[in-house]
Amino acid sequence: MAINKASDSIGIIGLGIMGGAFARNLVKSGWKVTGFDISKDQCAALAKAGVTIAASVADVVAKCPIVMTSLPSLKAIDAVANEIATAKAPARIVLEMSTIPLDDKLRFGKVVSAAGHTAIDCPVSGTGAQAETGDLVLYPSGDSKAIASLKDVIAGFTRGYYDVGAYGNGSRMKYIANHLVAIHNVASAEAMILAEQAGLDLDVVVKCIGDGAGASRMFQMRAPLMAHVNYKPATMKMSIWQKDMDTIRDFARGLGVATPLFDITRPIYDQALTQGRADEDTAAVFSVMGGKGKK
Repeated sequence: MAINKASDSIGIIGLGIMGGAFARNLVKSGWKVTGFDISKDQCAALAKAGVTIAASVADVVAKCPIVMTSLPSLKAIDAVANEIATAKAPARIVLEMSTIPLDDKLRFGKVVSAAGHTAIDCPVSGTGAQAETGDLVLYPSGDSKAIASLKDVIAGFTRGYYDVGAYGNGSRMKYIANHLVAIHNVASAEAMILAEQAGLDLDVVVKCIGDGAGASRMFQMRAPLMAHVNYKPATMKMSIWQKDMDTIRDFARGLGVATPLFDITRPIYDQALTQGRADEDTAAVFSVMGGKGKK
């Protein structure tokens, strides 16, 4: 399927933190974007950014040869899959970009494919803050020709992608990435607390460690938030992250793989919820673990 930048509109269903950032960056890159969200406030904000707001999911599918879904819950994902399937639109490429259990991702693909569309499992590696700047990597999986045809579209809101093979491999790859994110985030908090107790200036720690052999992307992104106890607005809400943690745990258990380091982090994230930090950034594990920061 050839995509014409001058005439074709890219559809985005779900204009929240991630989907909204996709839309804004695609508009900035010169693409026409048509979006839909059940939130009127989100639609109004994206309309100001140059996104054409559709009347419904079916309206997006009718108008756009490429459709992306970035949705907050399994209920919403199932509902949208059914709406896409019953829209009676011409064949579309549909990218499901949420992080959800594999069985649910496979079900989405079956429903959409049965309606004549090409389903692509396409999780996103990156936070909301990275999405705003286009500092994302995609893990598309499915029809290789369809994925190749999306190269220019993907370049409009990310820094790259990897075709990881058969449909479902994208989700598998994302679970591995998030497994490391869970560990690196807590490790970063532990290191920042150690530095704090050692009497080091946390802003200097962020610079020195972030530029050295001990750095990770999570340290580079979250250590500055930890240093200044700055957890809102969240680039990844603690409550949403718990859903991803559950998915990774179940995935590993299904394979019979032990994940001792990952398992150690779970009580820390659970404690954050107990402390009422559901809407805070996952960098808040720093405070959960006793960090004070430069308030």
